[in-house]
Amino acid sequence: MRLGIISDTHGSLCAWEQSLHVLGDVDLLLHAGDVLYHGPRNPLPDGHDAKGLADAINQYPGRIVIARGNCDADIDQVVIDVPIQAPYALVIIEGMSIVVLHGHATSEEDLRDLMRRFGLSFIVTGHTHIPGIVKPLGDSGGVIINPGSPALPKTAERRGTCAIIEDEVARIVHVDDGSELMSSTWRRVSGRIL
Repeated sequence: MRLGIISDTHGSLCAWEQSLHVLGDVDLLLHAGDVLYHGPRNPLPDGHDAKGLADAINQYPGRIVIARGNCDADIDQVVIDVPIQAPYALVIIEGMSIVVLHGHATSEEDLRDLMRRFGLSFIVTGHTHIPGIVKPLGDSGGVIINPGSPALPKTAERRGTCAIIEDEVARIVHVDDGSELMSSTWRRVSGRIL
């Protein structure tokens, strides 16, 4: 199984296309919100085309799950055919339980508690535009992954990123060339991710 993870596209059709190119064929694409609008604190991203991005999402041939971000508005659901789920989306696939949320209203402690309480395999967040992979419960729990942003990255390099989960490895990759920024291994034991 191969999962693609993206967040904070902020209306950039170019960032969406670059992400899909480096992600390749995925069994499921997870989007952690801030899909079309760039927000009042952000500049317009390169390749900004909110209508074009909405059309591209509607034409996406694979399965996609979208969680609502703080910049997503009710009107976005009018132009995007896929449900934009709020405050989070719950995905269960091949024995793994995954919560996808934007993360703007959730502290790291809240995420740890959520993971512990529900025995989640993964939590996918966005919002910060800073990629990261964390095992908040050490080797006894799941993985929190933030793919960063392909459109408005806030890393020192200012290179857009997305993420892939496959073959017991979670990887953050650059959307411009697919090179790996960081990775972490995980393993499944009795239906749980460790």
